[in-house]
Amino acid sequence: MKVGVHKIAMASPSDVSELTALIADGAIDPKAIVAVIGKTEGNGGANDFTRGFATLAFALALSPYRDQSADEVMSDIAFVWSGGTEGVLSPHATVFTRTTSETGASHPEGRLALGIAMTRDIRPEEIGTMAHVEEVANAVRRAQQDAGIPDGADVHYVQVKGPLLSPEKIADADSRGEPLVTRDPNGSKPFARGAMALGVGLGLGEISGEAVTADTIAEDMSVFSSVASTSAGGELTKCEILLFGNAPGASSDCRIGHAILKDAIDADGTRSALADAGYTDEDGPDAILSVFAKGEAAAKIRGRRTTMMSDADIHFERHARAAAGAVIASVTGDPAIFLSGGTEHQCAPGEAPVAAIVKA
Repeated sequence: MKVGVHKIAMASPSDVSELTALIADGAIDPKAIVAVIGKTEGNGGANDFTRGFATLAFALALSPYRDQSADEVMSDIAFVWSGGTEGVLSPHATVFTRTTSETGASHPEGRLALGIAMTRDIRPEEIGTMAHVEEVANAVRRAQQDAGIPDGADVHYVQVKGPLLSPEKIADADSRGEPLVTRDPNGSKPFARGAMALGVGLGLGEISGEAVTADTIAEDMSVFSSVASTSAGGELTKCEILLFGNAPGASSDCRIGHAILKDAIDADGTRSALADAGYTDEDGPDAILSVFAKGEAAAKIRGRRTTMMSDADIHFERHARAAAGAVIASVTGDPAIFLSGGTEHQCAPGEAPVAAIVKA
């Protein structure tokens, strides 16, 4: 397997100009694209329509290149968007290609590999429940096999995007007399993100089955995965799993590593993720291909009070993304960072995961 990583800037959620330019130059084979992970300038909430808008724009742009309808493109390519580019965060997309070659050189120390899987439709009444957890766990196992990574310790980042509740989904469940974990669309985000993260932990064997019950989800934050990054959107019905790690049989020209941000101002956490991927300062900023992180709000940071949790004007997730984004960008020199809010079951309380892909 050889995975290509291409970061492109976006002037708007529908801007595909850099993508089509790279295709025209031969830098990207459109038929080899398997996933897109990006940030849009929406609000990041349940009603953030920029995510679906960006998916449609990319699907329409790729349709003629792949000889597929837009619906077929959306079915064959995993699109993961996170809304909210507060502060210095820059709207962008990272496009992943995947090819195989009998002549490509493999590397015993491991190179970047990518596995993809998708769950069935998650019913509204299943969002944030054990059914949600188990569906993701099974998909993660399939994604690990698809990536060709035999050892879960070599998995460094599992991005899951799945559904949350919307007014339409709530009405659907009501029409069938099915109970829900909450009736608040935005309030369903912690349940959805938490269930998916626990599914990652179960799928990789980080978490035992006995440790996860219905009462664990979005409640007992002492149970978590160390490599999960989950996001939820009202536009989705299934969970899309993108599993990244280093496989000895891969011939990619890059590697991935991960670490933990102890808080929103932990610059050393980003440096640790880069080092875990094999990066050194001598490599220079151009060797940093992409960074993926979470931002977590806190009432106090290193003993100092913040107003993140009490600000009635700005949602705490937006505060967290802005703060963490600035700190990460100060290390990488690039504000085009995939940084989403909410860390339920994705790290220890108060912390946040970060992963980095660098040139090998």
